[in-house]
Amino acid sequence: METYKYKILVLSDLKKTVDTALKSSVSLAKMVNAEIALFHVKKHIDVVKRDNQFTAMRTLNEEHNNTKKTIDALVKDYSKTYNVKINGSYEFGNVKEEIQKQIEHYKPDIIVLGQRDSSSFKLIGDSITRFILKKFKGIIMISSNENALVPNEKMTLGVLNGSNKIFNTEFSNDIITHTKAPLKSFRILNSQNETTNTTELKETKMVEYVFDQNDNTMTTLSSYLQKNNINLLCVDRTTSKTNNTINAETSLKEVVSKLNVSLLVSEA
Repeated sequence: METYKYKILVLSDLKKTVDTALKSSVSLAKMVNAEIALFHVKKHIDVVKRDNQFTAMRTLNEEHNNTKKTIDALVKDYSKTYNVKINGSYEFGNVKEEIQKQIEHYKPDIIVLGQRDSSSFKLIGDSITRFILKKFKGIIMISSNENALVPNEKMTLGVLNGSNKIFNTEFSNDIITHTKAPLKSFRILNSQNETTNTTELKETKMVEYVFDQNDNTMTTLSSYLQKNNINLLCVDRTTSKTNNTINAETSLKEVVSKLNVSLLVSEA
């Protein structure tokens, strides 16, 4: 029986982002030797919308069957295609309560969320994203359709604002071996006198890009991420007060809402 080092919990609404979230999860699982659990929650009110009790029960049973078939098909397909352990489950009820129960039961090391379309994103994303960032202290990946991770292929890794917390763990040693060199660092500074430039940090095999903080920063940063084909951007969730880097919490809100790139958010 194979022993896995990590547990990855994928939270999905089973809509169009589920494929990207699962592929990203599989990619990460292959890098760090992890098992995957796919979990879906649906509110009862979204299933049962009729007053008649008999009709409501029939609708609920149909939804149970359909949901189970969908999850079983996804799990079977991805497990067979990529030879990785995936389990699937679902619940009907209060979304946040059921997610909290699943986290407590499964005890994941990493949670993966599917990213919404940028057009529907508000600051920090949807309420589930806020909830997970608040309640879960482990590593969080928010997957994106742009330059998404591809299973069994090396990725291009970026670091935002000197994020290094995630690199001080055994987890980092596993993902670094699957990363194309050099690493890319993207730093946003408050100073009005700073100019965008590129510096080769030979001692860490990292290329750094420095940006002014202004109204167009996120647009410019987004463009650089695309040009450098960044598959995963590492972000600290803790507030930084050192030097003149921007507030890390504010940065995280803007990053989640404005950058269409997969994020790896550090432990709290």
